Amino acid sequence: MSQATFDHIIIGAGTAGCLLANRLSADPKCRVLLIEAGGKDDYHWVHIPVGYLYCMGNARTDWLYRTEPEPGLNGRSLAYPRGKTLGGSSSINGMIYMRGQARDYDHWAELTGDDSWRWERVLPFFMQHENHHQGRGDLHGATGEWRVEKQRLRWDLLDAIALAAQQAGIPATPDFNRGCNEGVGYFEVNQRKGLRWNAAKAFLRPVCYDRPNFEMWTHAQVARLVIEAQPGGDQRCTGVQVWTGREMVTATASREVILSAGSIGSPQILQLSGIGPGETLRRHGLPVLHELPGVGANLQDHLQIRSVFKVNGVKTLNTMLQSHWGKARIALEYALNRSGPMSMAPSQLGAFTRSDPALPHPNLQYHVQPLSLDAFGQPLHGFGAFTASVCNLNPTSRGTVRIISPRFEDAPAIAPNYLSTLQDRQVAADSLRLTRRIVAQPALARYQPSEWKPGVQFQSDEDLARLAGDIATTIFHPVGTTKMGRFDDPMAVVDSQFKVRGIAGLRVVDAGVMPTITSGNPNSPVLMMAEKAAALIVGQGVVKVLQ
Repeated sequence: MSQATFDHIIIGAGTAGCLLANRLSADPKCRVLLIEAGGKDDYHWVHIPVGYLYCMGNARTDWLYRTEPEPGLNGRSLAYPRGKTLGGSSSINGMIYMRGQARDYDHWAELTGDDSWRWERVLPFFMQHENHHQGRGDLHGATGEWRVEKQRLRWDLLDAIALAAQQAGIPATPDFNRGCNEGVGYFEVNQRKGLRWNAAKAFLRPVCYDRPNFEMWTHAQVARLVIEAQPGGDQRCTGVQVWTGREMVTATASREVILSAGSIGSPQILQLSGIGPGETLRRHGLPVLHELPGVGANLQDHLQIRSVFKVNGVKTLNTMLQSHWGKARIALEYALNRSGPMSMAPSQLGAFTRSDPALPHPNLQYHVQPLSLDAFGQPLHGFGAFTASVCNLNPTSRGTVRIISPRFEDAPAIAPNYLSTLQDRQVAADSLRLTRRIVAQPALARYQPSEWKPGVQFQSDEDLARLAGDIATTIFHPVGTTKMGRFDDPMAVVDSQFKVRGIAGLRVVDAGVMPTITSGNPNSPVLMMAEKAAALIVGQGVVKVLQ
């Protein structure tokens, strides 16, 4: 078994890992190793925005996870895409730039007892790496690496849906990222001139590749962390064992190991290393080096309920793709202008609102598309239609990620436990009714919308909650499985500075440390967290936004 030594080892070249590698290797005296289980992001469909359809479910770019059969989904098992390539899930996700709501971060501050997590304190970390199309302002940065642009398309149908939402009482908004994201409008996206802008492009190329103190291993899967006893009885993470496809290599970290393998990969690696719930580890014959019951617990995800409405007399992607000429026009527009349907994020129009008007803040997010299909990866329907997907931003259901064997090659069991609480089932029913109310507004009447799924025959709370279980699917936002919290929280895995409790030299920096899920797409919040972690690691603690 060969060995190599570095100052910092980062596990996972995804959203967080790419930014951390950039920031930590900026010090030429700091030797940084970045380890990625997947390959380079040189697959052409990674970069064409609509290519997510070919990256999800593709072993070249996706871990190909599946959930356990879900009781709340009437026994269905869902595909659970997670990026397995440079850039991680930022290479296969929906490219939507969304920070969440100020209340999300204020709540984290309360849960951790650390005021540095409050909205006004984390906003500079968002702005530090932001390159916003409008330029610098009080809420946006303009000189960072993370490009945010307007979408390069519009649809008459989506404009009509936006007007219908306003008629239903949802105000128009030009910016979802000001701390309160209530309103309806087109999403901003992480693209540059019609191409996906992933974390590898933003933070690895070209600067990291040109640094002699930076090293990257691809197609290298971490088997376990190396944990050693220290004088006085403490334990320290001193490195990792990595399977390169040919041999097992030990890489040693003189300073820290940073686990950024995501909400599924990070708890799996911790458990394989003897850190986690004792019962799970013993069941698989693993030594319990440090019992942390919260490892793999607290899984939260946004479950989208996909209502489909047939329409007439308006262009949809379904109808455009019915002819060879329509397909040719789409390809030509993208080739010439990098615009049109091939530049589309999976969702173009968004809205944030309340399932109950009495609520003090938005608890629903809509993703609206001028297309319909039974599931991602399946053919579009042969009729004109749009999809209005709605998700509960703050689900109370909690799931788990648990190893199924001591073998690192075996995917863990993922059990989100969707719709397992009465509150989540009620929000599901209420959100379907709200969707119907929006579609019934005058702005859409000329297109004669008719509900194709779930169907107007379903009206009661019980019927709608059950139907939600039939038609809902993940929107790919798993978080929370290595949550941060106060010292007296027995389920907290890391402290407010990302340090794993009871193990020196080890941090977790990815979506797993979120104690509660953000009110929106979590990719950019993960970048903020990585920016904050980098500042802590290099000793800055705070960041000054570049002018």
